[in-house]
Amino acid sequence: MDKILVLDFGGQYDQLIARRIRNLQVYAEIKPYSAITPQEIKAANYRGIVFTGGPNSVYAENAPHCGGEILSLGIPILGICYGHQLLAYLAGGKIAPAETGSEYGKTAVSVRKHVLFEGVPHESVCWMSHTDAVQTLPPGFSVLAKTAHCPVAAIGDDSRKLYGVQFHPEVTHTAYGTKMLQNFVVSVCGCKADWQMDDVLTATVERYREQLKDKKVLLALSGGVDSAVTALLLHRAVGDNLTCVFVDHGLLRKGEGDFVEATFGGKFGVNLIRVNAEERFLKALAGVTEPEQKRHIIGEQFIRVFEEEAKQLGQIDVLAQGTIYPDVIESGKGDSAKIKSHHNVGGLPDNMTFTELAEPLRDLFKDEVRALGEKLGLPRQLVRRQPFPGPGLGVRVIGEITKEKLDILREADAIFRETVAESEDDLLPNQYFAVLTDTRSVGVMGDARTYGYTVALRAVTTDDFMTATWTRLPYDLLETASSRITNEVPGISRVVYDITSKPPATVEWE
Repeated sequence: MDKILVLDFGGQYDQLIARRIRNLQVYAEIKPYSAITPQEIKAANYRGIVFTGGPNSVYAENAPHCGGEILSLGIPILGICYGHQLLAYLAGGKIAPAETGSEYGKTAVSVRKHVLFEGVPHESVCWMSHTDAVQTLPPGFSVLAKTAHCPVAAIGDDSRKLYGVQFHPEVTHTAYGTKMLQNFVVSVCGCKADWQMDDVLTATVERYREQLKDKKVLLALSGGVDSAVTALLLHRAVGDNLTCVFVDHGLLRKGEGDFVEATFGGKFGVNLIRVNAEERFLKALAGVTEPEQKRHIIGEQFIRVFEEEAKQLGQIDVLAQGTIYPDVIESGKGDSAKIKSHHNVGGLPDNMTFTELAEPLRDLFKDEVRALGEKLGLPRQLVRRQPFPGPGLGVRVIGEITKEKLDILREADAIFRETVAESEDDLLPNQYFAVLTDTRSVGVMGDARTYGYTVALRAVTTDDFMTATWTRLPYDLLETASSRITNEVPGISRVVYDITSKPPATVEWE
């Protein structure tokens, strides 16, 4: 099987690069730049290497670098953003702050006729995010693309098959980014499209069947797509040695607790324990307003509940979680900047009593998890269910969390999701929900003054959840949702719609 190495230099999109390549049915794996030597790279028979982006300047002290000998391995290399600058730097070029200033966001780019840009128009749109730029080309390189403010937007040395692009072809905002990656992986590296999701399923089950043999496994089952797929995947691997614990922490959507219990405890016959812990979580969260603190509290309470349940079950060796790629990336990995902690990554306490942590989905993106769920036989209505964060409504109630606020949000969220789901619009968003802000505003109902909360509606369109565009929902749909929420949910006097994409925002508000 042909494979591509994604060498991570601390970029936020390293996992996304691998995902795009895997979407071309070519296997890609990620290694920190400091965790693999040129000799190991050569011995692993990679067909190509991608240098990722990163937040540093290549000329800064302690900037992440790999040895220059990597350029002499005879393996094609594509540098992206920081990786583009590092490639030029290692090859003898000069990098400095961009003379015409930083570039961020969608940018018009002009490309030359070249194998890297086969099938790409001369003029298109790319996604830029940089403050430094290549000022002097390395020997043997030529300019392959430019923008109005970046005269060296792409470079190449055809004799050694070394290429760099200042922009990010892996994000959806770069119009022909996937085509560019395909040109590199297939045309330059010569990879065959022979990696399939069936291989992932078989390899994962076999790995955990061996790794967890004769061990008792406790799974944190939320009822969402990630934990549902994890449950069936591990059940196939360890059978009755798997016990699922569903913690109803009072931060769930309307009717969700009963739905989870009926689905998994009934239909799938999974060993399921439901723990009603609303009072415990609300007490721990009382008075807390800072988002990261909320996440850490929720994460710790989760683990404590699991540990308590494990003690009642006897010896439990392994804690299993539905952690996926975006969770890991946004919580900070290696040299990556932390965006926010996830309860199943950054929120884990250090003094866990479990001896092992099993996360069979941590190398997969959301769409891959869904595909794997379908392979496992999960019904479509569950596989395509709306994503829901582990901390639940705790990150959708801005400010202090109270039962009153949660009840208000549950009703508003249910109405919005129901309205969208019933819409005849063919282009439904990939995720949509309501947020209860900490802002109150004056309203008028029945000729009387009201002073209620402001609810924000959020809907995004995405194929990877690493980047997302706000969904242009029909005005009639938004009007219906707003009217129903303000009329049917006491305590709400205003509804607004969030039109911020990711980046610069995240999908969730906290």
